[in-house]
Amino acid sequence: MKHFVGLDVSMKETAVCVVDDHGQRIWEGSVASSADAIAMIIRQKAPDLVRAGMETGPQAVWLWHALRERGVAVDCIHARRAAAALKLQANKTDRNDAFGLARLVHSGWYEPVAIKSFDRYRMRAVLTARERIVRMSTTMINQIRGLAKTFGLTLSAGKGQVFEQSVRRALPSDAVLRDLFESLLTVLSGLKDQRRAFDRQLARFAREDEACRVVSSAPGVGNLTAIAFVTSVDDPARFRSSCDVGAYLGLTPRRYQSGEVDIGGRISKAGDRLTRKLLFEAATVILYRASPSIALKQWGLRISARSGSWKARVALARKLAVTLLTMWKTNTMFENRSFAG
Repeated sequence: MKHFVGLDVSMKETAVCVVDDHGQRIWEGSVASSADAIAMIIRQKAPDLVRAGMETGPQAVWLWHALRERGVAVDCIHARRAAAALKLQANKTDRNDAFGLARLVHSGWYEPVAIKSFDRYRMRAVLTARERIVRMSTTMINQIRGLAKTFGLTLSAGKGQVFEQSVRRALPSDAVLRDLFESLLTVLSGLKDQRRAFDRQLARFAREDEACRVVSSAPGVGNLTAIAFVTSVDDPARFRSSCDVGAYLGLTPRRYQSGEVDIGGRISKAGDRLTRKLLFEAATVILYRASPSIALKQWGLRISARSGSWKARVALARKLAVTLLTMWKTNTMFENRSFAG
């Protein structure tokens, strides 16, 4: 008899449901949310396991890796996709969710989510932390400028050292306000120091990772874009065609077709937002700063002449993503070649 298992994972306990090859429930219960406990109960209650399934969530990454290390064949199912199946049940409980996931795994009507390696997640964590630091710095600068306006202080345009010097020159004689602005500048300086530390760490990652070295040979692609792209894709072999990466990163138009109605919309903006943003920035650099001899730039300029610079940058970001994945798959540095269109 074949067994299929559904896991509804929470912080403390995991609801487990086992169904047979006819989709009938043969055991259900709950165990502690630890890899050892879950693997043990699966071995006991589902000795002929074909596949287990769980939803994406905060604990999905480590649990997926831990269960795989313990020999459990487990798939991670996108929570939004699983929700459509789980809504068919009248009552929402952990027990029913586990049963619904078990039935979903038994049916095979799902596409497993690709779980990345821990090395990629570590690189990604540093990149995400750096992005958050940059946002915090921007918020702090805006806070200082807003306070300055409140008390009638005029700050000159600029950023970095220019901004800090402008604030110090405009410091009021009021001791309370002076201490306030000095404290905010100290916090801002600490954020900048941490951002530089993250930049050094990311530069080291980019030097040591072979895939990052390959993709960063393309024009407009620096350490941040290379790491974002590599950690987002993780395994280039899962894309049968390099063109598929455009849709994966949300750089292809949405489409609605039914009968005689066929509507093409804006780009879907699905997938990783940070990678999409950095690719767009790289496309902007190629379009406006790269050498005129770069074929990607020439291709983008032709699109710009027909459809405007905004659409050209989006199209160039998509073309760049396809080019980077092709380079990664073939392990070849960037080659300047012509593009049709």
